[in-house]
Formats: sequence, C-alpha cells, structure tokens
Amino acid sequence: MAEIGKPINRIDGRLKVTGAAKYAAEFNQPQMAYAFPVRSTIANGTIRKLDTSQAQASPGVISILTHENAPRLKPFSREQLRTLGTNVGEDLVVLQDIRVHYFGQFIACVVAETYEQARHAANLVEAEYAEEKPKIDLSEELPNGLRPEKKAYGPEAQLNTGKAAEPLRAAPIKFEQIYKTSYETHNPMEPNGSVAWWDGADKLTIQESTQGVLTERAVIAYYFDLKPENVRVVSRFTGGGFGNKAFPWTSNVLAVMAAKVAKRPVKLVITRQMMQTNVGRRGETVQTVALGAEKNGRLTVMRHHNETYAKLTNFFEPSGETSEILYNTPLREITYKVAELNLGAPTYMRAPGESPGSFAAESAMDELAYELKIDPINLRVMNHTTVHPQKKLPFSSEYLKECYRTGAAKFGWARRKIEPRQVRNGRYLVGYGMAAATYPGERGTATVRIQMTADGGVKVLCATHDIGTGTYTILAQTAADALGVPIGKITVEIGDSNLPPAPLSSGARTAATVGPAVQAAGEALRRDLLHLTLAGKQSKLNGKKADEIDFSNAKFFVRSDASKTDSYIDIMRRNDRTMMESCMTTVPDAAKSPSESCLIAPTSREENKNEEKYAFHSFGAQFAEVWVDEDLGTIRVKRITSVQDVGRIMNEKTARSQIIGGVIFGIGSALMEESQFDKRWANPVTRTLADYHVPVNLDVTEIDVHFIGKPDPRISPIGARGVGEIGIVGISAAIANAVFNATGKRLRDLPFTPDKLI
Repeated sequence: MAEIGKPINRIDGRLKVTGAAKYAAEFNQPQMAYAFPVRSTIANGTIRKLDTSQAQASPGVISILTHENAPRLKPFSREQLRTLGTNVGEDLVVLQDIRVHYFGQFIACVVAETYEQARHAANLVEAEYAEEKPKIDLSEELPNGLRPEKKAYGPEAQLNTGKAAEPLRAAPIKFEQIYKTSYETHNPMEPNGSVAWWDGADKLTIQESTQGVLTERAVIAYYFDLKPENVRVVSRFTGGGFGNKAFPWTSNVLAVMAAKVAKRPVKLVITRQMMQTNVGRRGETVQTVALGAEKNGRLTVMRHHNETYAKLTNFFEPSGETSEILYNTPLREITYKVAELNLGAPTYMRAPGESPGSFAAESAMDELAYELKIDPINLRVMNHTTVHPQKKLPFSSEYLKECYRTGAAKFGWARRKIEPRQVRNGRYLVGYGMAAATYPGERGTATVRIQMTADGGVKVLCATHDIGTGTYTILAQTAADALGVPIGKITVEIGDSNLPPAPLSSGARTAATVGPAVQAAGEALRRDLLHLTLAGKQSKLNGKKADEIDFSNAKFFVRSDASKTDSYIDIMRRNDRTMMESCMTTVPDAAKSPSESCLIAPTSREENKNEEKYAFHSFGAQFAEVWVDEDLGTIRVKRITSVQDVGRIMNEKTARSQIIGGVIFGIGSALMEESQFDKRWANPVTRTLADYHVPVNLDVTEIDVHFIGKPDPRISPIGARGVGEIGIVGISAAIANAVFNATGKRLRDLPFTPDKLI
C-alpha cells in the first residue's frame, strides 16, 4: 500500500516532543566561549569612537571585536555572490567600517567565557557618534524614491507603466482605493543562532539555524576566502524558518569571526530584541488598486501601484505578485516605487509579495462586487483565467473554480447576506468574507543519494532541510514507495552541507524539488536489485522478465505467483554486497547540470519541455467568519475554511498543519502584527513579544482545511507542489471582507486594531 498521501505522524516527532531534537544553540563544544553583539543606538551616521576599556576589564572577557581590530573580510559584491548561487540578508559586511545604517546595527562584539559575562561586558562598551537625521517616514521619503527595473529575483518590476489611464477613463464602472499593510517582524520560536569552530586556519564547522546550509557555506567561504569544501554547515532542525533564515545575516558572520579571533568554539545566539532589528522584516506597503469593468462585472483593466522601502538590499516587497496572476483582464498595469529608509534590510517573509498584495487586490475585488451587487465568488468566476496573463502559457494544473465550489459548500457561503449588518449574535455583528489565493509552483535542481545496507536499512541523503514543514517524513514516504520498503526501515539524513546538494528551503519548493530526486534514486536502486535477482542463478526469479515482477515489503515477487519471492536482504547477501547505493539528480532547468557525479533522472527531458509549455502555480480559496463587537471594536475570527489546489498531497497531516500555520500567520497580519518605530530615532517601539503581538490560542478558532488533491503531472512525476506559503495568501483580505459584511465599514489599513473600527 502506498505511503505517499497517508497522514502518518512525523518521523522526527518523538525527538521533538522529548527534547532529543537538537537545535543550533544546543550544540555545546569543549572550551566554548560566548559572543554577544554591541548594537548602535543611532540609525544614521558614523562612529567617532568606541571605548572598550571598561568592557575589556570586565571578568571573563576574552576579546572585543570592533571595526578597528576585526578580521578583514572580502568586500561585498552582489554580482560575485550571484555567480556563486547565493545571497545575503543585507549588503553589509560586519565590523569593516564606521558607517551606521540603522538602529541596532552590530558595531562591536564581546567574546567571553560565559554568556552572562559577554552580555554584561557588551553593555559597558561606550560609543560616540556623528549622528545624522534618519530617514524613517515612508510617506516623506517616497517622493525621492526610485522605480526599480527588476525585482530581486529577476522578473521585470514595472509592467505597462502608464497604459491603464485611458482604459480606466473609458470603463463604464471605475473603482480605485488605497490599501496599506504594516511592517511585520520575524518571530519564529527559535531565534537565529550559530556555534562556530575552526580546525586550523582554513577549515570551519558551523552549527546553524538556517534554511540553506549550502547558501551559508557559500557566503562564509566567500567572506573568509575559504574553499567551500572546507566549510561545513549543519542544521538538522530549524525552529521556524519563514524567510529570515533563508540567507546569512551579520550575526552568522560575527560568530565565525569571533571563533577565529578567540581560537576556540564560539556560540552566538541573538536576543528577541535583536530579532526586531537585525534579521529583516516584511516592509510596509502603500498599494493603490484601480479596477475598470463592464456593467456586468467583466474586468477591462487593472492597475496596481505599489510603494514600499528597501535598504542594504535589492529586495523590496513585491506586492503586485497576485495581480500579475489572477483574473482575465485585457490590460494590467503593475508598478513599484521604493524609498530608502534607515530601518535595515527588508527580507522575505512567508509568501513575500502575495501576502500583502492579496490583501489589496482581493479587497478591491470584494469592493467591486458589492458596488455591482454581484456575489464575490461569481465575480471571480466570471473573470477566471486558465492562462498565465504574462507568460501566455496555460497553467500546468489548475482547479481554482473547484476551490471556490468546495469552499462555498463546506463553509456555508449560501447563508451570506449581500448587504452588510444583516446578522447578529447578541452584541456581535456577524459577517462572511472570502478571497482567492495563488502562489508559484517552484521547483529547482536537487541531488539525492540512497543507500541500502545488508540488513535492509535504507538511508536517504540530501542537503535539504526540515524547517518545521515535515520534510523528514515526506522524503521517507517517497523512498518507501519507490523501493517498496517499510517506512520504519528508512532513515533520512538532511541539513548538512557535506551531503548531496539541494536548493534553499524557501518558496515552497522543497517537496517539488527534492521529492522527485528521492523517487528517481529509489527507483534506480530498485532496478539494480531487480537486475541482480533476475540474473542470479540461485534466485527463484531467475530468467523472469522485469515486467512480470512486482515488489513490496522489501522483496520482489512474481505477479502471477506470489509464492515466488526474493527479498532485498537475500539478494545482497548472495551477491556479497554489504551496501548498495544510487545517486540521482533531477534537473527541471535544462541550463543546469548536476553538481555531483550522479545520473540525471530520466524524466528530466520531458520536464524541461514542460517548463517551456506551462506555467506552474498553486491556487486556493479562503473563507472567513468574523464576529465584531460593535461597542468595543474588537474582531474575533470565529472560523476559517481554506481550500487548496497544490497538486498531489504527500502527507495529509503535515500538509494540513502547514496550511493551518499559514492561516494563523494571516490572522496575525490582519488583526495584530505591526512593528512600530519612533519617528525621531528610528528605534523599534515594539521591542519584544510583549509589545509585538502574535496570535495565541485564544485568538485562533476552528480552521477547516481541504485539498483538491489532484496531482500536477507536468511539474514532476510525483505531481506535488509546495504548501508552505499559500496558506497565508488571501487570509487578511477574507477577514477584511467579512468585517465589511458584518459592519458596513471597509478597513483598508492593516492591522485591524479596534481604533480603526470605532
């Protein structure tokens, strides 16, 4: 019986609930020292002087690194890093000069015998600055903003600039509104941390909290001028990675630098306060959406202007992404304007672009539906597209209208009143809202090695990650099906840069990237075993043809006579094999080649053609019921129904958990998450989880998740697309639309705190 699709428990679950799963900060080393950064107390200017005398005299201090004595690192070059296939969180090489770009920037680092001694000494370092007025207000700085030509990952940023004006003037129905989303800060359970130690002058090991061991290896090797093979990065478990652990930040580099100076292992784990300043955030956006339509609701033009910020990076929040994909409209204009602020680098955060962008675009669709007195689902169906509007390619697999139908039935959408303020429950106004969701079906190149030992044990080896998503489990399920081996016999080893290469675990690409490589390697190993048994004179299957043979429970058998069998263990024993292995690389991009001496999976040519013939996207529909206290302005999300078209479901339990996590992320965006900064000094006012609110148990109620579950046969032989990102997309819009349905008041500024309703 197939293992793929079963809702089996995580194979790493027991390790996690018993505390046996070790995270980066738990890897203590002999003779280990501790590092604690010193942060700037200004947001813009230069360092005049650093007085470290008191700190140096403090007990336990080993060294204090500053711009004056820190090891010299290779200067930053985005082009060189791109050549290496990597990137960094911010374009800032730590402790190399006196420039201060944002409040909290690391300007020194204390290394001491204990954590407490390092932290105490760091507070004793005194800095004098030549301070300049910080740029902090987006609205003030946007007039001087730039219009970037490209997004950080390549596609054109400006689409049909200026072309929507005339069609909008001519449209029988016109709609235009401004929507705003807030700064959101990464707060995974595990703060970013590193334990680094050197072996001599040119070999380095790092236990790291990361989404990309190979990405980090490339960056560290570049900065410290090392051979990549001399740098080992290990990250067996990551306690939440939603974008801020995708690329190395200055804390990662500081840990390596401190270990080099101290000549012993060094641990550096940043504090919750540093999470607010030093590992990026989702940028604030101001989005102006204009829609033109016929009187029957058919769209004629869409314009989506996006304004946000960037600093020390070429990344900015690409909030027009959703508007590029959804709906059939003859013309769409999507533009960006980006201001530079002294807030540090913005970065990727779950569904970057799609999350804030869907709030604006899907709120606008709801507003248009109300103006035309059309059911919001009917308006979306009327303007549905099965073709990627920019690429002019059909989607590889698309069931968005089925998501609408399933969601409406499961949620009870037929009970919704089109006019607001029609339903009450005691003092609460009750409203229904919905929104569409989409996210790219990402897939990259991965190499997997599978080994089988003489006792029948199987190892799956790959430098991918489990960032809380269930990767350990779905890779074991895939190997079990490819080999016909019980899942209990399979061990998955990932999260180590010494293993066969895989891309960054971000963009919901891991299942679609690594899964096919596991399948291909497992099938190749099974074929090798089959060849041995068919050719073996002592085998009961000798002389049979391959198409007569089936397999299960770690053995082959004749399909027409199941009594004739040969187990994998017996095959290896007779052939004096203590271990057999297979290594496969899946290459969906024809321009790439495998980076190991592995075979290319035989399906790659067909998949390469599919890249040219189809657009890969996932789709979904989000439904929300809210209760609004009319007197207090408080909003309670009473239930969410989320229906997703993400291809084949590898494990229903872990996939459901991913969607639930994304929905909760969206509830946070809609109702409470907001980083605020002092307009004078650019320091965060929301400094900890006491100030920066995230959803807790009482904020989250029933979340009903459904999957269409139809495989996408064109993205890979497995047919799965990722589920990590799409769960958040459209949630804040569905909640906003439900609030309007409940109250008659339209909220266009996230988050929806009570003051905005009263």
